[in-house]
Amino acid sequence: MPDKTSSQPDQPEPNQPNAKKPNAKKPNSKKLNASRRNFLGQALTAAGGAIAAPTLFKSAQAQEVAANPLPEGEVAVQLTVNGQTQSLTLEPRVTLLDALRERMGLTGSKKGCDHGQCGACTVLVDGQRVYSCLTLAVMQEDKAITTIEGLAQGETLHPMQAAFLQQDGFQCGYCTPGQICAAVALLDEVQRGCASAVTPDLTTSPATATLSEAEIRERLSGNLCRCSAYNGIVAAVQQAIGQTPPPAAVVLDQVIHA
Repeated sequence: MPDKTSSQPDQPEPNQPNAKKPNAKKPNSKKLNASRRNFLGQALTAAGGAIAAPTLFKSAQAQEVAANPLPEGEVAVQLTVNGQTQSLTLEPRVTLLDALRERMGLTGSKKGCDHGQCGACTVLVDGQRVYSCLTLAVMQEDKAITTIEGLAQGETLHPMQAAFLQQDGFQCGYCTPGQICAAVALLDEVQRGCASAVTPDLTTSPATATLSEAEIRERLSGNLCRCSAYNGIVAAVQQAIGQTPPPAAVVLDQVIHA
């Protein structure tokens, strides 16, 4: 009989040490390189997206604001207050007082009556005193607005502010910002030759050095003091214009015997 084993190649036994395992398929290097590139590309894309997301979000917000620049019913206005210009968006009916206090954080100007009767909200617009509660903010563009916060020069008080302190021109202090702004405007009005209801001679401009107490009281009659610190207020104005205020005892005697 023919030998069957002679026609087949010798097969090593599995348990033999030098047995060779069947050849496994080698990984395709081209596919591995492509996979690495894809992974790196995806990772870089994700990282770039995370970095660029805030910028893209802000850009989208800016585009949205540009498409809808103003809320319905509001207008853009630029106000120059105490030497600084600020851009606001507000309704046309907003008063200058509310814009100063609620939108710009300048709370020195007080809301007393909100009807233009007490003067606590007095500010200066182009050097002239106005009741900010009766003045629309949108009408004050291109004008110089000065509030009580803008009178001092750094740590140096305005002479009128210093005089109010030295002459006790206040008690509770609520009306004081308006009183001081009105008093500053008073001096400017006198220097410009403006007369009042008690000016004795309308043909002669009043002089600050000889301004009478009656003139001061009349010119400040639009500012009320609920604490009745009027004597100190008048004395403060007299000091600021270079006069020597009468002693408090003399003033008190005059009040008693008036």
